[in-house]
Amino acid sequence: MSRMCQITGKRLMVGNNVSHSKRRTKRLFLPNLFYKKFFLPEENRWIKLKVSAQGMRLINKIGLKEALDRAVKKGYIKSY
Repeated sequence: MSRMCQITGKRLMVGNNVSHSKRRTKRLFLPNLFYKKFFLPEENRWIKLKVSAQGMRLINKIGLKEALDRAVKKGYIKSY
C-alpha cells in the first residue's frame, strides 16, 4: 500500500511529459503524502497515518473519527 493516502485513497498516477514538439514520454504524478500522527480522543490513543494534504483538510473539516469511518467503509484501511 505504498504511495496511497489512507484517508482519501489518492494514488500514484501515470501520464505523459509533452515537449514543445509534442513528443510524449512517460512520467509519474506523485500524491502529496505525509506521515502524520493524530490523536483519537474516543479511544485515548495516537494513530499514525500516511495522509495527503487533501486528507488532512478532510480530517480538519469532518473530524478524525468520521474520516476514519469513511476510509474503512471505502476499503482504504482495514481498521484503526
